[in-house]
Amino acid sequence: MIELGLRIDEEGRILCGDVEIKEVSLARAAGVDRRVAVSTVASILSDRTLHKLFSGIQPAGALLKGIAKDLGFGAVELEANAKKPSIIARATALLADRKISIRQIYAKDPELFENPTLSIITERPIPGSLIPKFMEIPGVKKVSML
Repeated sequence: MIELGLRIDEEGRILCGDVEIKEVSLARAAGVDRRVAVSTVASILSDRTLHKLFSGIQPAGALLKGIAKDLGFGAVELEANAKKPSIIARATALLADRKISIRQIYAKDPELFENPTLSIITERPIPGSLIPKFMEIPGVKKVSML
């Protein structure tokens, strides 16, 4: 629910933006029985901290990484140690040095994902010669051109 930005309103409805998501749909996606989804919503509504969190969360918007190539954009994904500082700054500096504009940056939360990644979508394709440069950034474990 957090990854997708699903929120729960005062009536206990599950929403993605303004689109209502039925408990059965959420349960099917999570691979659980509908009753589990219903009880999860009830638990969230009964807990002040969880209710505040899940009533204010929002979807992040359309991520272009899966269609970047089709749109003529560039895309690179860095798997990195999120505890290392300056990964985003150094990666964007490499692109800026080559005058490549950035359209989107999306970082997976290291608390939610075992192997967090940083996806960068650019205005034009990224030259392969940057792969070794991205690998030189402290904390970067893997680089994938998408």
